[in-house]
Amino acid sequence: MNNTVIGRNPVRESLISMRPVNKIYISVKMSSGSVGEIKAMAKERGIPVQAVEKQYLDQLAQGGNHQGVVAVTAAKEYADLDDLVVEKAAGRFPLLVLLDEINDPRNLGAILRTADAAGVDGVVIPRRRAVALTSAVAKTSAGAVEYVPVARVTNMVRTMDYLKEKGFWIAGAHGTGEQIYWDADFNVPLAIVVGGEDKGLSRLVRSKCDFLVQMPMAGRVGSLNASVAAALLLYEVLRQRRRD
Repeated sequence: MNNTVIGRNPVRESLISMRPVNKIYISVKMSSGSVGEIKAMAKERGIPVQAVEKQYLDQLAQGGNHQGVVAVTAAKEYADLDDLVVEKAAGRFPLLVLLDEINDPRNLGAILRTADAAGVDGVVIPRRRAVALTSAVAKTSAGAVEYVPVARVTNMVRTMDYLKEKGFWIAGAHGTGEQIYWDADFNVPLAIVVGGEDKGLSRLVRSKCDFLVQMPMAGRVGSLNASVAAALLLYEVLRQRRRD
Protein backbone atom coordinates (compact mmCIF):
# COMPACT_ATOMS: atom_id res chain seq x y z
CA MET A 1 0.00 0.00 0.00
CA ASN A 2 1.55 3.27 -1.14
CA ASN A 3 0.89 5.95 1.48
CA THR A 4 3.27 8.69 0.39
CA VAL A 5 2.85 11.67 -1.93
CA ILE A 6 6.11 13.17 -3.20
CA GLY A 7 6.88 16.53 -4.76
CA ARG A 8 5.66 20.06 -4.09
CA ASN A 9 2.77 20.20 -6.55
CA PRO A 10 1.40 16.68 -5.77
CA VAL A 11 1.48 17.44 -2.03
CA ARG A 12 -0.19 20.81 -2.60
CA GLU A 13 -2.93 19.20 -4.71
CA SER A 14 -3.46 16.54 -2.03
CA LEU A 15 -4.13 19.31 0.47
CA ILE A 16 -6.46 21.16 -1.90
CA SER A 17 -8.45 17.99 -2.59
CA MET A 18 -8.77 17.36 1.18
CA ARG A 19 -7.07 13.97 0.92
CA PRO A 20 -6.47 12.62 4.46
CA VAL A 21 -2.85 13.41 5.32
CA ASN A 22 -1.14 12.21 8.49
CA LYS A 23 2.03 14.31 8.31
CA ILE A 24 4.16 16.39 5.95
CA TYR A 25 7.96 16.28 5.89
CA ILE A 26 9.85 19.25 4.43
CA SER A 27 13.57 19.70 3.88
CA VAL A 28 15.29 21.84 6.52
CA LYS A 29 16.74 23.89 3.66
CA MET A 30 13.36 24.96 2.27
CA SER A 31 11.07 27.63 3.71
CA SER A 32 9.73 29.92 0.97
CA GLY A 33 7.65 29.83 -2.23
CA SER A 34 5.32 26.87 -2.68
CA VAL A 35 6.71 25.24 0.47
CA GLY A 36 5.49 28.23 2.48
CA GLU A 37 2.05 27.77 0.95
CA ILE A 38 2.08 24.06 1.83
CA LYS A 39 2.96 24.89 5.43
CA ALA A 40 0.11 27.41 5.65
CA MET A 41 -2.40 24.95 4.20
CA ALA A 42 -1.23 22.21 6.55
CA LYS A 43 -1.54 24.53 9.55
CA GLU A 44 -5.10 25.42 8.55
CA ARG A 45 -6.04 21.73 8.46
CA GLY A 46 -4.14 20.87 11.65
CA ILE A 47 -1.67 18.59 9.86
CA PRO A 48 1.75 18.26 11.55
CA VAL A 49 4.75 19.49 9.53
CA GLN A 50 8.31 18.43 10.37
CA ALA A 51 11.61 19.72 8.99
CA VAL A 52 13.98 16.85 8.19
CA GLU A 53 17.26 16.19 6.39
CA LYS A 54 17.32 15.27 2.70
CA GLN A 55 18.42 11.71 3.48
CA TYR A 56 15.18 11.05 5.36
CA LEU A 57 13.12 12.41 2.47
CA ASP A 58 15.10 10.21 0.06
CA GLN A 59 14.19 7.21 2.17
CA LEU A 60 10.48 8.09 2.23
CA ALA A 61 10.39 8.80 -1.52
CA GLN A 62 12.22 5.55 -2.39
CA GLY A 63 14.09 7.09 -5.29
CA GLY A 64 11.37 9.46 -6.47
CA ASN A 65 11.94 13.18 -7.08
CA HIS A 66 10.52 14.61 -3.86
CA GLN A 67 11.66 18.23 -4.40
CA GLY A 68 12.13 18.56 -0.66
CA VAL A 69 8.52 17.68 0.26
CA VAL A 70 6.86 14.35 1.16
CA ALA A 71 3.39 13.83 2.60
CA VAL A 72 2.38 10.64 4.39
CA THR A 73 -1.28 9.94 3.78
CA ALA A 74 -3.79 7.96 5.81
CA ALA A 75 -4.75 4.39 4.95
CA LYS A 76 -8.38 5.51 5.24
CA GLU A 77 -10.23 8.81 5.48
CA TYR A 78 -10.76 9.99 9.05
CA ALA A 79 -14.23 10.36 10.48
CA ASP A 80 -15.65 13.53 11.96
CA LEU A 81 -15.95 13.40 15.75
CA ASP A 82 -19.56 14.56 15.57
CA ASP A 83 -20.39 11.50 13.47
CA LEU A 84 -19.20 9.23 16.30
CA VAL A 85 -21.42 10.82 18.92
CA VAL A 86 -24.45 8.69 18.25
CA GLU A 87 -27.66 8.43 20.21
CA LYS A 88 -28.73 5.22 21.90
CA ALA A 89 -29.42 2.89 18.99
CA ALA A 90 -30.50 -0.72 18.53
CA GLY A 91 -31.31 -0.94 22.24
CA ARG A 92 -27.82 -0.12 23.52
CA PHE A 93 -25.73 2.79 24.70
CA PRO A 94 -22.99 4.23 22.44
CA LEU A 95 -19.41 3.10 23.02
CA LEU A 96 -16.23 4.93 22.01
CA VAL A 97 -12.53 4.24 22.57
CA LEU A 98 -10.13 7.13 23.18
CA LEU A 99 -6.41 6.43 22.77
CA ASP A 100 -3.95 8.65 24.63
CA GLU A 101 -0.68 8.66 22.65
CA ILE A 102 -0.53 5.10 21.32
CA ASN A 103 2.68 4.97 19.27
CA ASP A 104 2.96 1.36 18.11
CA PRO A 105 1.03 0.72 14.86
CA ARG A 106 0.58 -2.91 15.87
CA ASN A 107 -1.23 -1.83 19.03
CA LEU A 108 -3.53 0.54 17.16
CA GLY A 109 -4.26 -2.11 14.55
CA ALA A 110 -5.03 -4.72 17.23
CA ILE A 111 -7.30 -2.26 19.08
CA LEU A 112 -9.22 -1.54 15.87
CA ARG A 113 -9.66 -5.26 15.30
CA THR A 114 -11.06 -5.74 18.82
CA ALA A 115 -13.18 -2.60 18.52
CA ASP A 116 -14.86 -4.04 15.44
CA ALA A 117 -15.48 -7.38 17.16
CA ALA A 118 -16.92 -5.70 20.27
CA GLY A 119 -19.26 -3.37 18.38
CA VAL A 120 -17.49 -0.08 19.17
CA ASP A 121 -19.03 2.96 17.49
CA GLY A 122 -15.71 4.70 16.91
CA VAL A 123 -12.11 5.28 17.98
CA VAL A 124 -10.53 8.67 18.69
CA ILE A 125 -6.79 9.35 18.36
CA PRO A 126 -4.72 12.55 18.78
CA ARG A 127 -3.04 14.30 15.86
CA ARG A 128 0.34 14.59 17.58
CA ARG A 129 2.63 12.24 19.51
CA ALA A 130 0.65 9.21 18.36
CA VAL A 131 0.54 6.76 15.47
CA ALA A 132 -1.92 7.61 12.69
CA LEU A 133 -3.82 5.39 10.24
CA THR A 134 -0.79 4.06 8.40
CA SER A 135 -0.52 1.06 6.11
CA ALA A 136 1.05 -0.91 8.98
CA VAL A 137 -2.00 -0.16 11.15
CA ALA A 138 -4.33 -1.23 8.35
CA LYS A 139 -2.46 -4.50 7.90
CA THR A 140 -2.46 -5.34 11.61
CA SER A 141 -6.16 -4.56 11.89
CA ALA A 142 -6.91 -7.44 9.50
CA GLY A 143 -9.46 -5.33 7.63
CA ALA A 144 -11.12 -3.74 10.68
CA VAL A 145 -9.83 -0.30 9.63
CA GLU A 146 -12.50 -0.38 6.91
CA TYR A 147 -15.32 -0.83 9.41
CA VAL A 148 -14.37 1.13 12.53
CA PRO A 149 -14.61 4.93 12.16
CA VAL A 150 -11.52 6.73 13.46
CA ALA A 151 -11.56 10.43 14.33
CA ARG A 152 -8.36 12.41 14.76
CA VAL A 153 -8.48 15.33 17.19
CA THR A 154 -6.16 18.18 18.08
CA ASN A 155 -6.75 18.12 21.84
CA MET A 156 -7.85 14.97 23.69
CA VAL A 157 -8.74 16.82 26.90
CA ARG A 158 -11.12 19.19 25.08
CA THR A 159 -12.56 16.18 23.26
CA MET A 160 -13.32 14.54 26.60
CA ASP A 161 -15.09 17.71 27.78
CA TYR A 162 -17.13 17.72 24.57
CA LEU A 163 -18.16 14.09 25.03
CA LYS A 164 -19.23 14.79 28.61
CA GLU A 165 -21.44 17.60 27.33
CA LYS A 166 -23.01 15.04 25.00
CA GLY A 167 -23.82 12.73 27.91
CA PHE A 168 -20.88 10.33 27.81
CA TRP A 169 -19.20 8.93 30.90
CA ILE A 170 -15.41 8.67 30.61
CA ALA A 171 -13.68 5.59 32.05
CA GLY A 172 -9.89 5.51 32.13
CA ALA A 173 -7.69 2.43 32.40
CA HIS A 174 -5.08 3.09 35.09
CA GLY A 175 -3.04 0.99 37.52
CA THR A 176 -4.33 2.89 40.55
CA GLY A 177 -7.98 2.89 39.50
CA GLU A 178 -10.48 2.96 42.34
CA GLN A 179 -12.23 -0.21 41.22
CA ILE A 180 -11.54 -3.45 39.39
CA TYR A 181 -12.80 -3.13 35.82
CA TRP A 182 -15.40 -5.89 36.17
CA ASP A 183 -16.99 -4.08 39.14
CA ALA A 184 -17.59 -0.87 37.17
CA ASP A 185 -20.99 -0.11 35.66
CA PHE A 186 -20.55 0.21 31.90
CA ASN A 187 -24.25 0.43 31.08
CA VAL A 188 -24.07 4.12 30.25
CA PRO A 189 -23.06 6.13 27.16
CA LEU A 190 -19.37 5.32 27.51
CA ALA A 191 -15.94 6.39 26.27
CA ILE A 192 -13.06 4.19 27.42
CA VAL A 193 -9.62 5.81 27.53
CA VAL A 194 -6.46 3.71 27.14
CA GLY A 195 -3.01 5.25 27.59
CA GLY A 196 0.21 4.93 25.63
CA GLU A 197 2.70 2.09 25.82
CA ASP A 198 5.28 3.85 28.00
CA LYS A 199 3.46 6.38 30.19
CA GLY A 200 -0.13 5.21 30.33
CA LEU A 201 -2.70 7.96 30.76
CA SER A 202 -1.26 11.47 30.95
CA ARG A 203 -2.02 13.49 34.08
CA LEU A 204 -4.47 15.85 32.36
CA VAL A 205 -6.33 13.05 30.59
CA ARG A 206 -6.50 11.08 33.83
CA SER A 207 -7.93 14.06 35.69
CA LYS A 208 -10.73 14.39 33.13
CA CYS A 209 -11.95 10.81 33.56
CA ASP A 210 -15.18 10.32 35.51
CA PHE A 211 -13.74 7.15 37.01
CA LEU A 212 -10.63 4.99 36.72
CA VAL A 213 -10.55 1.21 36.53
CA GLN A 214 -7.68 -1.20 36.96
CA MET A 215 -6.84 -4.74 35.93
CA PRO A 216 -5.69 -6.94 38.82
CA MET A 217 -2.09 -8.08 38.35
CA ALA A 218 -1.10 -11.36 40.02
CA GLY A 219 2.36 -11.62 38.47
CA ARG A 220 5.55 -9.59 38.55
CA VAL A 221 4.93 -7.47 35.46
CA GLY A 222 3.36 -4.16 36.43
CA SER A 223 1.09 -3.50 33.45
CA LEU A 224 -0.56 -4.96 30.37
CA ASN A 225 -0.01 -4.20 26.70
CA ALA A 226 -2.33 -1.37 25.60
CA SER A 227 -4.20 -3.52 23.09
CA VAL A 228 -4.71 -6.28 25.67
CA ALA A 229 -6.04 -3.78 28.23
CA ALA A 230 -8.42 -2.37 25.63
CA ALA A 231 -9.66 -5.86 24.74
CA LEU A 232 -10.38 -6.74 28.37
CA LEU A 233 -12.35 -3.55 28.91
CA LEU A 234 -14.33 -3.78 25.68
CA TYR A 235 -15.36 -7.36 26.26
CA GLU A 236 -16.42 -6.55 29.81
CA VAL A 237 -18.64 -3.82 28.36
CA LEU A 238 -20.04 -6.35 25.89
CA ARG A 239 -20.60 -8.93 28.65
CA GLN A 240 -22.44 -6.47 30.90
CA ARG A 241 -24.65 -5.13 28.15
CA ARG A 242 -25.61 -8.58 26.90
CA ARG A 243 -26.36 -9.71 30.44
CA ASP A 244 -28.72 -6.79 31.04
